[in-house]
Amino acid sequence: MPRNTKLSRILDAGANLTVDGALATELEAHGCDLEDPLWSAKVLLEQPDLVKRVHLDYFRAGAAVAITASYQATTLGFARRGLGEDEALERVALSVRLADEARREYLVENPDAGPLLVAGSVGPYGAYLADGSEYRGDYLLSRNEFLEFHRPRIAALVDAGADFLACETLPSLPEAEALLALMKEFDVEAWLSFTLRDGGHISDGTPLAQVAKLCRDQPLAAAIGVNCVPLELVSPALEALGKATDTPLIAYPNSGESYDAVTKTWGPAADGDSPAGPDCNEPVSLSAGTPIWHELGARLVGGCCRTTPRDIAAVARLSENR
Repeated sequence: MPRNTKLSRILDAGANLTVDGALATELEAHGCDLEDPLWSAKVLLEQPDLVKRVHLDYFRAGAAVAITASYQATTLGFARRGLGEDEALERVALSVRLADEARREYLVENPDAGPLLVAGSVGPYGAYLADGSEYRGDYLLSRNEFLEFHRPRIAALVDAGADFLACETLPSLPEAEALLALMKEFDVEAWLSFTLRDGGHISDGTPLAQVAKLCRDQPLAAAIGVNCVPLELVSPALEALGKATDTPLIAYPNSGESYDAVTKTWGPAADGDSPAGPDCNEPVSLSAGTPIWHELGARLVGGCCRTTPRDIAAVARLSENR
């Protein structure tokens, strides 16, 4: 039996969970400059109390799951800033403690609140590269290289007490296979969420049905789905996954704006050229999509880039009404 089955137990009991929204967006709103390869992990070094504040804002908005600020917190990434491995891993552990402190503070305010969970964020190797390759999946590492890259951070997250892992923004099948192996090694549950090339394939071109098959027989894979994707791709992706697996689904897309991974800038959503097709009834906001995604099997819904506590509050209300 795995050491930690909290997420799967809650999902097996029939709960729908609201995931938090964008961490970096809120940190920037508080004045943080995230033009840095470490992105939000930079704030773990400079202003960790702000990370806790954002987590608390999302709990107050109705989120049941806080994702830690460890998406780009890796030993290699921190080494660029002159941190040794021990200090780097302490910052990873700090990301868990900050989310837990926010949870505890919220529970003091709301002692009757339902279960609140801390998901240890495990971003892909492409996030460390900070070149947009988490949206392409075009980096080639051996299985052992993937294992050695991800192992120290996962160990730190588990040791710090994360309830489970959020293996997120994954663009490639080989990286997902390595993460599944590490989940077994550390006996820890996780959700796996992927970026997309289109509504039927993850970013490296692997069909979603194949990804679903990979996770279907893995008891530690508590949920599978998509994140950091355009709104219009969520429904076709969930449909493809739902046909291939009974594993609970998760969706936390971006706000609806379009992202240029080269310039690292956001702009208006493109008109008339959606990969989902012209006949698709595409949601225009996170709240508009939430009921649709629940109907397609999403048990966990939240937001990724450019979403805010206000967006998550709307998602939480809609999820509670199911």
